[in-house]
Amino acid sequence: MTTVEETVKKIVTRIVRKPDLDFKPTATFKDFKADSLDIVQILVAVEDTFDIEIQDEDLKQVTDMGAFIAYIERKVAEKNKSQVSS
Repeated sequence: MTTVEETVKKIVTRIVRKPDLDFKPTATFKDFKADSLDIVQILVAVEDTFDIEIQDEDLKQVTDMGAFIAYIERKVAEKNKSQVSS
């Protein structure tokens, strides 16, 4: 099973077109030279892949890839928990 981090890394790598991306928890979109369009495409791809909705106000608190991965993992866990209790 692929982890959230591996999946996000694949998405980011594909969209910024850098196969040798140094994907560290402290890295930022700016470190990847991602422009605003790249970031929007990454967010849409992540939302589609994980079937979650990323809130703009939540993103303001995401400072690096480690925080981004943790945020996505929380959203996926919340979605799974709500599906189980439904």
